[in-house]
Amino acid sequence: MNIVCLDLEGVLVPEIWIAFAEESGIPELRRTTRDEPDYDRLMAYRLEILRERGLGLPQIQETISRIDPLPGAREFLDALRERTQVVILSDTFEEFARPLMAKLGWPTLLCNSLEVAPDGEILRHLMRCENSKLTTVRALQSCGYETIAAGDSFNDLAMIRAGKAGFLFRSTAAICEANSDVPAYDGYDELLAAITGAL
Repeated sequence: MNIVCLDLEGVLVPEIWIAFAEESGIPELRRTTRDEPDYDRLMAYRLEILRERGLGLPQIQETISRIDPLPGAREFLDALRERTQVVILSDTFEEFARPLMAKLGWPTLLCNSLEVAPDGEILRHLMRCENSKLTTVRALQSCGYETIAAGDSFNDLAMIRAGKAGFLFRSTAAICEANSDVPAYDGYDELLAAITGAL
């Protein structure tokens, strides 16, 4: 049995933190896992900036409510789900993702959560497990699934390399160059064809 594991941000929806950086006028929040491979360090950096500016979950959720999936993402996901099982593995948070999942037709999402104060201040991020994407892929494999994965960032490489097939999608030139053995695509039709070929 096959299961496809997809990253969320950058693959199906725009980067939430970049959208919030643009709306809030805080360019420092544009940093993502494409720039910083250490997710804990990246989140500590983000939360410190939010504290300094007096911003919290309500302001971020307001931005997220206006984010739509990337053009063609819903159709790609629907076509893929007709062919095989799909799970989205993301380092985002339940508190961020729910409106986006509604716009994508409620696919299965495994992600993290936030500890939030009554006033909306984000106190800390709570990771579902260590190395969550790779750990989840290994767990699926232990249940008898063969995994195929696609993502765009440093934190996707382990799950991409762990399965029977893996692909970079709309990644940076630097990541593609450093991982030239991993097929890289920029269009949903190409990615769908590559995944279908690997099933």
